[in-house]
Amino acid sequence: MPITLTGFLRTVLYADIVFSTGGAVLMAVGASCLSPLLALPGALLAGAGLLLVPWVVALIVVVRRKTVPKIVLVDIAGINLLWCAACFGLLAFGGITPNAFGIAFVAAQALAVALLGVLQLLGLRGATAAA
Repeated sequence: MPITLTGFLRTVLYADIVFSTGGAVLMAVGASCLSPLLALPGALLAGAGLLLVPWVVALIVVVRRKTVPKIVLVDIAGINLLWCAACFGLLAFGGITPNAFGIAFVAAQALAVALLGVLQLLGLRGATAAA
């Protein structure tokens, strides 16, 4: 069922684009500088940053549309929540030993992404089916 994007939902998607783009640039380009500061593997940071590039492209495609299939929006929110879970799983069980700054970096971005996912789900509640 197609959903008409509300102003709120569109704003949250734009926030996701901005946050994800910043993360992509910071991690992909700055991995070699961030790695020693955070005690996180440079390849992990660069890989996560590069993984965000197609995500940003997909979000841009979605936000430019007037209507979007509901399942696409549910998937976007779900992927954000899974990213959060994966980050905390990496900290707990990933075999990495980040320092306090690295833990704070991973946790902060994971919580920000979780907030975006929750806001996206809340935005879906206010969205109406396209006529």
